[in-house]
Amino acid sequence: MMKPKTKVKLSLPAVRNILLFIITVLVAGGIGYSLGQKKLNVNPASIARGQIVNTDVPASQDVDFSLFWDVWSRLERNYIDKSELDSQKMVYGAIAGMVASLGDPYTVFLPPVEQKEAKEELGGTFEGIGAQLGMKDGRIIVVAPLADMPAEKAGILAGDWIVKVNDEDTNGWTVPEAVNKIRGEKGSQVLLTILHESDQETKEISITRGEILVKSVELISTHWKEENGKYVRDDACSSCPMVSYLRLSRFGDQTSSEWARAVSDINTQVKANQTKGVVLDLRNNPGGYLQGAVFIASEFLKNGQVVVQQEYHDGNKETYSVTRQGSLLDVPLVVLINKGSASASEIVAGALRDYTRATLVGEKSFGKGSIQEAQDLPGGSGLHVTIAKWLLPKGDWIHKKGVDPDVKILLDPASPELDTQLEEAANRLIKS
Repeated sequence: MMKPKTKVKLSLPAVRNILLFIITVLVAGGIGYSLGQKKLNVNPASIARGQIVNTDVPASQDVDFSLFWDVWSRLERNYIDKSELDSQKMVYGAIAGMVASLGDPYTVFLPPVEQKEAKEELGGTFEGIGAQLGMKDGRIIVVAPLADMPAEKAGILAGDWIVKVNDEDTNGWTVPEAVNKIRGEKGSQVLLTILHESDQETKEISITRGEILVKSVELISTHWKEENGKYVRDDACSSCPMVSYLRLSRFGDQTSSEWARAVSDINTQVKANQTKGVVLDLRNNPGGYLQGAVFIASEFLKNGQVVVQQEYHDGNKETYSVTRQGSLLDVPLVVLINKGSASASEIVAGALRDYTRATLVGEKSFGKGSIQEAQDLPGGSGLHVTIAKWLLPKGDWIHKKGVDPDVKILLDPASPELDTQLEEAANRLIKS
């Protein structure tokens, strides 16, 4: 299941790996079932749909499933539409309810379809609208729209509450249910009723689904021209000061190799004295693998410095430190964060802040500080279990609190073409 290789992930999904869920964040649905004494009072003859197999319970548990089977039998006998009585779906629903009874939005059971989608998402290719979904205050929300994908182009923002999908109310939905409803074939359409955080009324947005090819690392050489004592972006001015703008959208399967290529280009710029520094953009980055966070932070921190600590239920801690020689240790650095920056991206931003290695600019981050272990189950389903919480190098647990920027700047939704956060970052590097 987790052999021969184990990964730790921060954010939604990817089986066979230990994951840390951010940006994006899953929650199971359903109701819990009563547990009590050890004997299984099962009468297979009362289950009309076939023979029951594998009814053993753990030796350490006293479990009475008589109520469970009583309800199952009543549904078999009395429910009006017999075609809807899908035994496998009912079993999956029961398991999801059991997991949901823990009350932890990050501990979740995923049936095969949702499990497959979770793997595809971190793998970097799938079909849909390109938005990381999560759960907050019992609502389905957008943790982060993916850059240049259909959701972002249609006007979906981080923090949007998805009220309806194709006129179906999302109240009571789980995140996997929402994902299943929103995803679809390239070229098809989905109608979302959303509520922006700053609005009082909902609006309907029709989105044409597309193929979501997620490149996790993008390097852009930006040029900045001085106007009235302030630098404004003007990429046509090749003789103007240059800043290396490094956008990291997630911590996925291809991130390390994509990152290495981008850093190689930055080093070429540094050696040629072409760049004033690096802007690392973690905005709307919902997270990903824990190892990815350690790898990225290690590019800027000294060998041996702690990146993140993992604390278990018994108080024991596991420390993840820099273990490789970074090549951007002395390059001036500003990091951009916002409310769509979650889990792995919060680890990187928080660690760089704790060591005063970078200035953080933007908004408070999402606030996810727990670690999940993802396990493959028979039949293609999966179980993601919260096993620990993670702490920043100075011991801060940012769960539900987020990471505060050093310089708070809110973007003006009425002027989406103006990126005042990036502008502030570039000015700080050029003027330093």
